[in-house]
Amino acid sequence: MAIWRRFGRDRKGAAAVEFALLAPVMITIYFGLVETSEAVLASRKADHVASAIGDLVAQSSGSVSSSDLDDIYAIGNTIMGPFTTSTLQMRISSLTPNATGTPVVTWSYSPTMGKLATGTTKTVPLTISSGDSVIMSEVTYTYNSPLKYVLKNALTFNSVFYMRPRQTSQISCTGC
Repeated sequence: MAIWRRFGRDRKGAAAVEFALLAPVMITIYFGLVETSEAVLASRKADHVASAIGDLVAQSSGSVSSSDLDDIYAIGNTIMGPFTTSTLQMRISSLTPNATGTPVVTWSYSPTMGKLATGTTKTVPLTISSGDSVIMSEVTYTYNSPLKYVLKNALTFNSVFYMRPRQTSQISCTGC
């Protein structure tokens, strides 16, 4: 009996036991915060890519070519760094109103997502007047955590931006 009382009063090694119990929880929280922060950064960069590529086209002086858009996509890939761009997909389209005022695709270009068919109707969150157009830029990015400690599955981020052309009412595309 005395040995059990003495064992119960002994406090040597209590800190080591507490550390052994708390360490796995603290490590999981740390890796979870790191992975979540990286995922949020990837999402923000995908939004920035969508905004930047659409803005570059909207600043054009009336016409772009497929080679111009390839250069703009290269800029989007650069913005996405240091994240891998193997899962980055981008598309730029021009929308104009049809006879009923419904926005339809005038031209679309994407080496990764596939083009939207000309004449496809789209719903946009703004009104397009007759003779005007809107540039729609879309980005899809799949983020895979390099650690896969907490975020074991891939996350997919989608961004869509709508911008009016700045120097002209419509922007045409050659080779799209």
